Amino acid sequence: MLFINTRPKDRAERLTEVLTRSGVKVIDFPLLILSAIPLSKQLEQLYSQLDSVEVIVVVSPTAANIGMQYLQQSGLQLSRLSHIQWIAVGQATATTLSRYGIRSDVPRVETSEGMLDLDIFKQQKNLQAVAFWRGEGGRQFMMQSLLDQGIQVFNFLLYERHCPEQSKLQFSELKHEILNTEDTVVMCISSEASWRNWLNLCQNQIEILQKCYYLVLGERLYQILQHDKKMQHIHFKMTQVNSLEPDILRETIAGLPRVI
Repeated sequence: MLFINTRPKDRAERLTEVLTRSGVKVIDFPLLILSAIPLSKQLEQLYSQLDSVEVIVVVSPTAANIGMQYLQQSGLQLSRLSHIQWIAVGQATATTLSRYGIRSDVPRVETSEGMLDLDIFKQQKNLQAVAFWRGEGGRQFMMQSLLDQGIQVFNFLLYERHCPEQSKLQFSELKHEILNTEDTVVMCISSEASWRNWLNLCQNQIEILQKCYYLVLGERLYQILQHDKKMQHIHFKMTQVNSLEPDILRETIAGLPRVI
């Protein structure tokens, strides 16, 4: 079994460790790199209004760290946000927030749909305003869903996402590894941005796309891959997963056929 770990470098280590310990060969090949967007006048204005929201959605550990750094720079005291309910997309984000003394709720399914299924969004009829600490291009579906309900959205754009230059340089080496292995090649796709970067790298390399077995986070992303698969006449196998926890992914991978 060969696993291509596409997670950003700072989030990939534990997954690589867990899988390697289980006898899986792992190649680290991040499809996203995250870089902070400087604190702008627009962001400062958003921070000045942050104590007026009821919920803050934090989409990643990176968003948590940059968001808290800019919160401190804005001069807004965390004590003024004690009335706010914090939501972390996944457990790693919740752990990061806990280091700042913040307790957050985590959805069972680590996607926009999973967050919208939380009681705060399903049962609280008088919800007025929600803030998002996020990266460029992320969580558009969830924000639009809230706007459609008449809920005000405060959009804190904290970082940009790019395909790492190092991964572009190493693609030829990875391609050789994938084409020459007789084992199942598994890749986790956790965001649409990651998938688009992978498609761009694999232009005119359909044999690479088709040799991988994809673990896809959440129903909406799964449907995006299904659509692309149909429209581009690509034949590959995939399974939907609802968590990026290393032990859960290890169990899922253990249940896959050794050769596809």
